[in-house]
This record gives sequence, structure tokens and C-alpha cells, in this order.
Amino acid sequence: MSEEKFYHVGELSTEQPAKTQYESTKFAKARHPEPYRFEVNLSAEAGTKQSKTGVVSVNIPGFSPVKLYCDEQPPVGEDTAPPPLAFFSAGIGFCLMTHLTDILTARKIQVDSLKLEQRIVFRTNLGHMRDHGYMTNGGCDIVETHVIIESPEPEENIKDLLNEAENGCMAHYALRNPIPWTTRLVYNGKEAINRSSKTDQ
Repeated sequence: MSEEKFYHVGELSTEQPAKTQYESTKFAKARHPEPYRFEVNLSAEAGTKQSKTGVVSVNIPGFSPVKLYCDEQPPVGEDTAPPPLAFFSAGIGFCLMTHLTDILTARKIQVDSLKLEQRIVFRTNLGHMRDHGYMTNGGCDIVETHVIIESPEPEENIKDLLNEAENGCMAHYALRNPIPWTTRLVYNGKEAINRSSKTDQ
């Protein structure tokens, strides 16, 4: 009898993400008409080969921090946990489904079945072009989302449901709109790179 493969995804964490380079913001309730603003904080650490662990938390009260495990397939990794793009892709789909479910409940829209199918095409020259002296480059070609709903409601109600959910989905917003970004490199305790969307233009 073959030994069952151990595949680790995550578990509740007793620790919050370690923050040495920035101060997280304390969550504050919003006043109408201001939107709620909240943070998702992550601290990650590399292990052997391509194994990584990270602690992630949402700063809204009631959310527990979670320790996640990440890996890649052989030969670069050992396939002990999902790869980073699996978490990324699942997060996009799950976020949209959260908004669909929330809105249909709030609007009292009857839905008998709600499913989502998603295809994301990524590209990279890692593993072949780099061997010929090229720098590693990657990108994303398309995010294709299929929302499949069975419902006795009028079609317009279901169209409105998707429209409102897409407009409310923060993950989809981040994909469809240019957003500010910053990247810093701290090398041996000293800042070596500090670039952002403002300085990159």
C-alpha cells in the first residue's frame, strides 16, 4: 500500500504577521458616505528549495491570522503545497463569489445554484529562455471568468447582481484598474531599492 501524500495548505496561527518595515493601520469604522478601508497584511519566509511559509491576516476585528504553506512542482520544488499563483487565482474567484453571495442575500434574490469557472493565462520564460542568458520575465495574458447561475428570477435581476458584485469586488478592481504600488529592497539592514508607480513612470 502506497503512503498517502501529505499536502499542506494552512492552519490557524497564534501569531500575527511580523512587521518590521511598516506600521499597519488600525481598523476604524467608517461614517457615511465614506467607504470602509482595511488591510491584509502578510509576512513570508523562504525555506528549502521553493518551500515558503506566510502568515496573513485581515485587520478587521473577528478575522483570525492564518499560516499558509506554499511550494512549486518538481524539480524546483517538492509539490508539498499550492504554488503562489494557485492562491492568487483562487483569491480572485472566491472574492467575486463572496460579493455575489452577499448581494443576493441582501437583495433577497433567489438563486438555486451559483458556480464560478475561471481561466487565467500566465506567461514566463523561467526554465527555458533564462538558460540562454535572458533575464527572467513574466506576465498575465487574460483573466476569464464564467459565473453560472440557476435562478427563477428575471434575467435583468441576475445581470444586476453580477454588475453590482463585479463593481464591489476589490480583487477584480485591482485587476482592472491601475493601482499605486511600491517595492523596497532591504539588503543587510539597509535600503537598497525603493521604487513605486510614481517613480516608474
